Amino acid sequence: MSLEVVSPVAGEVVGLAAVPDQVFSDELVGAGTAVEPPAAEGRIEVVAPVAGALVKVHPHAFVVLGAEGVGVLVHLGIDTVELLGEGFELLRAEGDTVERGTPVVAFDPAAVRRRGLSAVCPVVVLDTAPGAVTGTVGAQVRPGDPLFTYGS
Repeated sequence: MSLEVVSPVAGEVVGLAAVPDQVFSDELVGAGTAVEPPAAEGRIEVVAPVAGALVKVHPHAFVVLGAEGVGVLVHLGIDTVELLGEGFELLRAEGDTVERGTPVVAFDPAAVRRRGLSAVCPVVVLDTAPGAVTGTVGAQVRPGDPLFTYGS
């Protein structure tokens, strides 16, 4: 099984080690990478990184369960749960089936930063061992661009 994961947002791939939250930086919830959205003002759409079912959808995070039973978490910023959904718009609901690249949530990363929070977006394959995926740090990506591959 090989699962290609695409970027949910545009920005610079910074890797999980750069995420200011030990749960992500130590890969405690799984391996993956992170994307820092651009500094420009304005709302962006966050797309599904894999095809599957939306098993969890919150304004600040969602999980897509792919056909192989692999869950991929996209987290929009760090500590953004504190915003209680303010500045986020759900475009899909829990239980919806999505294709890779389907818009799921919209938010304004600059508004998150103005609140003193990080807007970095970890993308994690849940319940995988640290280092289970590799990717290129420093690359600029657009939504839907390949981010990393999980499995062989």
